[in-house]
Amino acid sequence: MREENQLVKERPELDNLSNLLSSEILDDLPVAVYTCDALGYITSYNQAAVKLWGREPQIGKDLWCGSWKIFTLSGEPIPLDTCPMARALKEGIVITGQEIIIQRPDGIRKHICPYPIPKFDNNGELIGAVNTLIDITPQIALDEKQANIAAIVNTSDDAIISKTLDGIITSWNQAAQKIFGYTSDEIIGQHISVLIPKDRLQEEEIIMGNVAKGNKVDHFETVRLRKDGTEVPISLSVSPVVDRKGNIIGASKIARDISDRKTAEEKQAVLAAIIDTSDDAIISKTLAGIINSWNKAAEKMFGYTEAETVGKHISILIPKNRLQEEEIIIGNISKGNKVDHFETVRLRKDGSEVPISLSVSPIKDSQGNVIGASKIARDMSDRKEADQKQGVLAAIVETSDDAIISKTLHGIITSWNKAAEDTFGYTEGEVIGKHISLLIPPDRLQEEEIIIGNVSKGNKVDHFETIRRAKNGKDIHISLSVSPIKDSSGNIIGASKIARDVSTLKAALDQTKRYARNLEIINSLGQDISQKLDIEVILQKVTDATTMLTGAQFGAFFYHALNSSGEFYQLYTLSGAPKEAFEKFGMPRNTTIFHPTFAGQGIVRVDDITKDERYGKNPPHNGMPKGHLPVVSYLAVPVKTSAGEVIGGLFFGHPEPGKFKEEHENLILTIVSQASIALDNAKLYSEVLNLNSKKDEFIGMASHELKTPLTSISGYLQILDRLEASEKSKTFVSKTVQQVKKLSSLVSDLLDVSKIEAGKLQLVKRDFDLMEIIDDAIELIQNSQTSHRIILKTDLSSLLISADPQRIEQLILNLLTNAVKYSPSANIVEVIVQSEDNHLKVGVRDHGMGIPIEKQTKIFTRFYRVENSNPGISGLGIGLYICKDVVDRHNGKLWVESNPNQGSTFWFTLPF
Repeated sequence: MREENQLVKERPELDNLSNLLSSEILDDLPVAVYTCDALGYITSYNQAAVKLWGREPQIGKDLWCGSWKIFTLSGEPIPLDTCPMARALKEGIVITGQEIIIQRPDGIRKHICPYPIPKFDNNGELIGAVNTLIDITPQIALDEKQANIAAIVNTSDDAIISKTLDGIITSWNQAAQKIFGYTSDEIIGQHISVLIPKDRLQEEEIIMGNVAKGNKVDHFETVRLRKDGTEVPISLSVSPVVDRKGNIIGASKIARDISDRKTAEEKQAVLAAIIDTSDDAIISKTLAGIINSWNKAAEKMFGYTEAETVGKHISILIPKNRLQEEEIIIGNISKGNKVDHFETVRLRKDGSEVPISLSVSPIKDSQGNVIGASKIARDMSDRKEADQKQGVLAAIVETSDDAIISKTLHGIITSWNKAAEDTFGYTEGEVIGKHISLLIPPDRLQEEEIIIGNVSKGNKVDHFETIRRAKNGKDIHISLSVSPIKDSSGNIIGASKIARDVSTLKAALDQTKRYARNLEIINSLGQDISQKLDIEVILQKVTDATTMLTGAQFGAFFYHALNSSGEFYQLYTLSGAPKEAFEKFGMPRNTTIFHPTFAGQGIVRVDDITKDERYGKNPPHNGMPKGHLPVVSYLAVPVKTSAGEVIGGLFFGHPEPGKFKEEHENLILTIVSQASIALDNAKLYSEVLNLNSKKDEFIGMASHELKTPLTSISGYLQILDRLEASEKSKTFVSKTVQQVKKLSSLVSDLLDVSKIEAGKLQLVKRDFDLMEIIDDAIELIQNSQTSHRIILKTDLSSLLISADPQRIEQLILNLLTNAVKYSPSANIVEVIVQSEDNHLKVGVRDHGMGIPIEKQTKIFTRFYRVENSNPGISGLGIGLYICKDVVDRHNGKLWVESNPNQGSTFWFTLPF
């Protein structure tokens, strides 16, 4: 306790009162106690009062109470001088039962029950008062809590029941009475088993066993009994009830009637199964267009999974040009209206469009407010495709060139297309409802019975060729296909007929075959004559082919020539008749009939030449000579070179009139154009052969004639060399001898070429050692020049072969000379000799300029020299030509391996 000494000195009458609270016992009390003097100044207080006020008052200064603020229970402020302590001092009475609320400086409020008691001295004079402050805040909170709990229990929709550990019911709320049918008076004191079906009594034992251990049982779904004996599904939560000491004394149960939930779950399961197995896309969304649900059919139809769409806006499925449709639909749904079977287009995930039929219904909450929309979308692709297919089929039927007719099994016509009208002459109105026998000749009526018999069994009749009768009485050859018509149950209810007029088809097939045959003849002829260079052979093949193509009885080619008497025409080739048929008749003359052809004026085609005004006006025959091949149909075509020169004419005849058509003219013109090129080639080839023959004849003659003077010059030079004493003159003579030898070699080569071309180059074969020939050739070339060293590479010392040694030596010398000549910058030439299996192989390798690959096959031809080679190198280009002929005639092979600037190797092989 605290005291203010100064105050005590001034007021000694308080000493006795202060002493009352000075004991340590009061200071340790848990109850707040303080004193005031007669004027209301606080004179003492204990620690419990300080804790309650939240502040420490000043002795002798604070009046009436240490509280910061005081309020009534309703929250109205109480002036300090009217607080219970002030009233007790002012009125001199004990104040009891007045509850107040005090507020501490920290804002915390406390419910207080004060007990101020005034104190008097022995004379009865008021000396002060003692106030005891009881904090009832916890009790108030507990009372409020219990009141709330009681309200919750009484107003709960769940049954809340308490029971002892022995199962005796001790409390029962209104919801329990509603769920189970018992009043609280009927049930309290009874055992909980009155609510449990017999087959579930073991559940109670398990539950109480857990509760006794202090464990809670949460949301245990089971079944309990009503008063009327019916069962009710419940969700049960059980908790232990504990006394103040923590001992478990019972259990509280919360039982929720889940009948509605079970019913809703069952209903929901059925609806979910319906939605999940529906072939239609079923989608729900908010009024803002956010997707809430998405079934499997929606996933199949649009390609999105549920996870990809739920929470997204419905516009992901709507083409941009159809977004206004959604606004209209939502506008109707918001008003509670339904949208039925609205056909539109929506987008798949892959961007493709799908035609759908859309039904949209409003979704309402429990108050009937529209909160969203459900959509059922049916894929109309199959129907659209079916409609399109039906339209296509209808268009096909209507535009078909074949008559398409349907009829009942009794033969009554039910449909008739435009082609049927064109084929048979009847309009649709004239035949619908009539019997099919209208189209059948009397002698073929039994066919209809057979056809209907097959169709009734489900069999199809294919390509049955028969005759039907048109409206005008004309019989028509048709190919008939008949198929059964079935209803949706598969029952045969009629037949469909497709009738095709095969007279036109047969004609077309014949024409196609004819065209194919003609094309084959033309192609074969074109390939044949392009490979021929003999004019007579070409013209004979052309005559044969054109006679066949035109169907003429005979065809002939007459050659256009001139003699001293003027023009005349010579029979060159004939087809379809023997030449003897023309031998006793003179050749055609320049008559009015033949002149247009040989003048190149064009084709002459006459259906009946005997009726032509140009016919029969030329003596002595004045018409067809007696015994001549009969000609009525006449066709004549001029044959020209590519330069336009008429070289003759093709003439065709047939004893029947009108045999030749325009197509025959076109066919012949096609062949003649090909023949003209072949004839030009043959003519050119003939001229080339003639010129070549003359050239070879000249080369042979010139070479032969040059041999004699060259031999004489060579002899005279040798004599001169022996007679000449001057060294300078000897040098000139020696050089002249060398040039004469070169000239003699060239003349010999030309003579060899001439012999080769004439087939007169002779080989004199004998057995000899090839290695000796090679050694001699190397020595000869090595001694005749100093620029190159010739190296022989071989493991062979001898190699016997059977050949013409002179020609083989000529071959090797030619290759060595070329190797030196065409490698001016090198200094080595190699000769390789090998023996392989049944032949020998010789190679001459230089390190010179090489030969381009594209020119390597040409260097063995006559007079060929590689372009852009060294212009200082002389030669006629005939050496390798002779070498190749020598090797070929020995049944060997000659070739070159070379690359530009990398040298060349010429190889040849000879058989042993």
